Amino acid sequence: MKPKLLIVDDDDAIRTQLKWALHQDYEVFLAENRAGALETFRDQRPPVVLLDLGLPPQPNGPAEGLAALSELLACDSRAKVIVATGQAAKQNALEAVAAGAHDFFSKPVAVEELQIILKRTFQLASLEREYYELQHRLDAQGFEGMVGASVPMQAVFSSIRKVATTDVPVLILGESGTGKEIVATAVHRRGARQAGPFIPINCGAIPENLLESELFGHEKGSFTGAHAQRKGRIESAAGGTLFLDEIGELSPALQVKLLRFLQEGTFERVGGRQPIQVDARLIAATNADLKKAMAEGKFREDLFYRLAVVVIQLPALRERGDDACLLAKDFLRRYAAQNGKDGLAFDDEALRAIACHPWPGNVRELQNRIKRALIMAPRKRLTVRDLELDASSPAPPPRGLREAREALEREMVQQALRKHGGKITAAAAELKISRPTLYELMDKLAISRPEREEKE
Repeated sequence: MKPKLLIVDDDDAIRTQLKWALHQDYEVFLAENRAGALETFRDQRPPVVLLDLGLPPQPNGPAEGLAALSELLACDSRAKVIVATGQAAKQNALEAVAAGAHDFFSKPVAVEELQIILKRTFQLASLEREYYELQHRLDAQGFEGMVGASVPMQAVFSSIRKVATTDVPVLILGESGTGKEIVATAVHRRGARQAGPFIPINCGAIPENLLESELFGHEKGSFTGAHAQRKGRIESAAGGTLFLDEIGELSPALQVKLLRFLQEGTFERVGGRQPIQVDARLIAATNADLKKAMAEGKFREDLFYRLAVVVIQLPALRERGDDACLLAKDFLRRYAAQNGKDGLAFDDEALRAIACHPWPGNVRELQNRIKRALIMAPRKRLTVRDLELDASSPAPPPRGLREAREALEREMVQQALRKHGGKITAAAAELKISRPTLYELMDKLAISRPEREEKE
């Protein structure tokens, strides 16, 4: 079977030329714009994509291509996206590489050069995916891609094993960065629907006016720009699992429509009148307090109880005991192998700092720090400086809930201020609060204001 390759370019002549040149080695799929690229990518899951940065409606600039790059990588972070750029616009290609593109080539296309790039990229993609699957099978302390020996995580693993054998809706709760999508994937992979598709969608990442069409699909002509009928994520999940992340972000109108689907198994596309029946399991997740949202009238109580037949509560990393060090060692081993830096290890001080750090960003923060340290570290043993952690002795553990909350708030505020060089506006935006609120929080936590705030 030929490996799949997606080519995204608004120039029909270039698409035809590339398909003709590459069809003997690859199963080639074509798209001419961002929407078409995302739809084909979700349906076919090609490991490699050739992406022109100049796409409509802005063919003379890179904005649409960079947006497509971001959304493709959001669908599959392991996909290899190779961007195309004109000879006079290599800066755009470098910006794309910084945003996650694997490589770039210049137009006009030199087919021989492109074939070499593609061969190397497909080999790398294949090796990475084989390694990823092997690690899933061999990690003795892992479970479906998750590593954790702590009591809270063993309880999570047990819940996954039990609920996977059923077909009821599941609600996954946990802070940002705790791995809610990985848990949803584990439930899917261990269930009877494992051969079907797993379709994720982040309800908070898509504008409200587009989310209904993204979920339920639309009929041709149902709104401006609806040039053809399009299936939504629910239809795409037929026979498999639909994962709705950040379910608390759904508008009241979409909550009603989703509730109907859960009750009856049917829905209508935007602009459609024909009920469509789909057999798909639903798993939802959120880091929001849905009970508070219900009390405030922002989330429907009947929908909550439909979603929360089984609830899996993910612990924060700071609640998982020695798992932080266990995860850190696992991430380092994996990322070092991927980057050809085998033999790296943490020194004792770094491991102590990892164990004591509160990890407000949870597992995602730990991953990012290790990835950055692995790239920047000049030696075989990673230090607290490489990880950008505090090497000082940790304070005694807080004795109550109020102290624990204040300790976490203090760490997050200080981290945001360090990251943005003391700029209050940027730090407030990072924390998703207003400037006055940040000032009040700093005063409450006895965090000194910058002596000389930069103009913002």
